[in-house]
Amino acid sequence: MQEMKWYVMYTTSRAEKKVADRLRERGWEVYLPIVEELRQWSDRKKKVQRALFNGYVFVKTNRNQLWECLQVPGAVKFVHFSGQHATIREEELEIIKRVITTGVAVETDGSDIEPGEKVQVMGGPLQNMTGEVIERGNKDYFLIRIPGIYQNMLITIERKFLQVIETHKA
Repeated sequence: MQEMKWYVMYTTSRAEKKVADRLRERGWEVYLPIVEELRQWSDRKKKVQRALFNGYVFVKTNRNQLWECLQVPGAVKFVHFSGQHATIREEELEIIKRVITTGVAVETDGSDIEPGEKVQVMGGPLQNMTGEVIERGNKDYFLIRIPGIYQNMLITIERKFLQVIETHKA
């Protein structure tokens, strides 16, 4: 029996919710991180839900069943990095879930970001989480890397809630 892992599935544009629902209907365990944001139209504002990672759905299955998962409408392929199927560890999913649960403003960024100061969050809903601080424009962002999918989560946190973690050099 092969080990069950969380694989990263790529979907057609804006089909993440439908694909996740169809996979669940067929009995797979699925995780689709959803964030709510306020969108501005010319005549109104509306809260909308969108996938945190565009085009990504996480499916818990084993390698032998990947092809079966791809048979749902809207599924495109499983993501590969360096010739290997991309998987995400349970701990990485827990970090994503915790960030989404807090309701803090989150952006995602797949680009390479030069590492800045390593920090720990000292207060608020993300207390004790560790990551890096990067600066972009006038805002300070707290960066959490999700290595399994080569994605970063950028969260705006005031500097007063961040404490630099001492890095000991040998």
